[in-house]
Amino acid sequence: MKIKIWGCRGSIATPGPATLRYGGNTACVEIRTAEGEAARQTVVVDAGSGVRLLGKALLREKKIFNIRFFFTHSHWDHLVGFPFFDPAYFPDYHITFCGGPHAQDSIKRYLSRQMEAPFFPVDFSLLKARFDFRCEQHHQDPGPCHLDGMDVSSAPMNHPNGGFGFKFAGKGKSFVFFPDNELGFQHEGGLDRAGYVEFCRGADLLIHDAQYTDAEYKITRGWGHSTYADTVDLAVAAGVKRLGLFHHDPERTDDDLDRQVGFCSERIRAARSNVECFACAEGTTLEL
Repeated sequence: MKIKIWGCRGSIATPGPATLRYGGNTACVEIRTAEGEAARQTVVVDAGSGVRLLGKALLREKKIFNIRFFFTHSHWDHLVGFPFFDPAYFPDYHITFCGGPHAQDSIKRYLSRQMEAPFFPVDFSLLKARFDFRCEQHHQDPGPCHLDGMDVSSAPMNHPNGGFGFKFAGKGKSFVFFPDNELGFQHEGGLDRAGYVEFCRGADLLIHDAQYTDAEYKITRGWGHSTYADTVDLAVAAGVKRLGLFHHDPERTDDDLDRQVGFCSERIRAARSNVECFACAEGTTLEL
């Protein structure tokens, strides 16, 4: 399983000299397996502004023509890149949209509305790719579906307006992705802390929302995002092997993120844990 980060910024894209090392594009993560590549398929989670770069890479590569999207939720920073996703404009590509339970009926509506006039000059109906808005492996029960040699399961995020985090597990390895998840405040439909600990238990890689410092959280509590401290404590309690800090605040510079990784590493050491912690960086490939 190879995970490539195409965007890891939260809330709004932040290009500029202060974000060169970690990147300014919003959420997009690609997952490939040997089975998927044999079927000329890749899995993409979220379509933030980073998906534009992924689309251009797929066109250059010319070997992946089946693209399966999973959406965690429909806030703008996770959808804004889709109108600029080049494969959607070519008939050679087959794009399937998945989501958490009960989410799929709304995916087409969310994507097409952002392309309606006067918000965008090209209507969704003009896209040339073949689209499926109903995953053939979709389950109405909470059990996992099997895809590209992975079992894919979901859990509700603790976030305003809801959403789902995902676990991708195969060949004895597991990757858990919770890009927008508030651990210090209970939103409708979200799990409690114990539920997230259990869902993440023993993961080889956890990528989790870590937008705020403790000082910032005094103002932003209830906005749907976690502190660095709460995210580290979840990873330690769940016994994950690696923790990737995600959904970087728009105000966070590269140097700020370096300092926050240092803070998290100290907290891990104080807990006598072996969790490896890093800040996600655009363009990074992680292999499990």
